[in-house]
Amino acid sequence: MALSKKRRANPEGRMALKEHLKELRNRLFKAALAVIAGTVGGFFLYTPVFEALTRPVLEVGNQDGRFATINFDGVATSFDLMVQVSVFIGLLVSSPVWLYQLWAFITPGLKRKERRVALVFMGISVPMFIGGVALAWLVLPNAVRVLTDFTPEGGSNVITASVYLAFVIRLLLAFGIAFLLPVIMVGLNLLGILPGRTILKGWRITVFVICLFAAMAAPGADALSMFYLAIPLLALFGIALGLCLLNDRRRARREAAREAEVGASADTASSIDGL
Repeated sequence: MALSKKRRANPEGRMALKEHLKELRNRLFKAALAVIAGTVGGFFLYTPVFEALTRPVLEVGNQDGRFATINFDGVATSFDLMVQVSVFIGLLVSSPVWLYQLWAFITPGLKRKERRVALVFMGISVPMFIGGVALAWLVLPNAVRVLTDFTPEGGSNVITASVYLAFVIRLLLAFGIAFLLPVIMVGLNLLGILPGRTILKGWRITVFVICLFAAMAAPGADALSMFYLAIPLLALFGIALGLCLLNDRRRARREAAREAEVGASADTASSIDGL
């Protein structure tokens, strides 16, 4: 706390290297405590979460009359999966805390305008990431069904638990991270780094990249999960582009008003000198 006060008291945001490292250590310690606390809670939530994760596979077997199950192929596999799922839950639950610690470490070195942008970014990033994860959760049953439909008649789906968990985590993270990209785009525009017209000029390439990312990030070869990811991303890209263009227009008006004010002041000064 004392270090944070020192950072705020310094108008230039300068710190000795030793104090800077101590501040980083304190922020990392707090973030780690939040992740650990979330992981402990994840152990208690492991059973219902794992049942929910594996339900799409079991429903495939029940509804389609095929044998489909999750296979634990090692002695310690069940414990390893419990740890992985619990840590993943801990990261999701504690994301507001460790994201805030990151923001609190960076913000003393930023200007006032940049701090406001960072605060808005923090406020939007968490719900956007969680929204992407939630959408992936809705996509998961359809993705499992489509992929297992390629199983030949008479075949069985004995899916290794570790492989299935990697599939699910990849899907959740891909959707969550993809939903953060428009937020980053608007943040860069607010900082004056990425003009809206620059984004507009390359909209065809952006659409292609989004579709390519959706095809690569969505696990498996099914087009359904690709469209589930691509359509929201394209919509978010359109909204972000509109906000960037609107902000560019406002910035242009402010600059024009400032130039007019400077010009009026110069004319007044010239008139006074002429008298």
